[in-house]
Amino acid sequence: MLKGKQKRQLRALAHHLTPIFQIGKSGVTSDMVKGIRDALERRELIKVSILQNCEEDKNELATLLAERTASELVQLIGNTIVLYKQSSKEKYRKIELVK
Repeated sequence: MLKGKQKRQLRALAHHLTPIFQIGKSGVTSDMVKGIRDALERRELIKVSILQNCEEDKNELATLLAERTASELVQLIGNTIVLYKQSSKEKYRKIELVK
């Protein structure tokens, strides 16, 4: 579970990122979840965009993605979800969270 300072730090780091996944009409698929897991392993912090044609609730989508990818929901702002998960491999760890 992330603390307030840690979420603030991650939001600042995510500000300049562009979304690398998009959720559309088909919703969250198993292939998408696998891709997001892989991206989190390498990048630790990613943005996911929710398209306007997506019929599901964005709050439920954010929670669902965080659960299925075993990551932390950092932020849901507008139609953008920010997820964080510390990489299990030492060589991919780039983000040092404040205590």
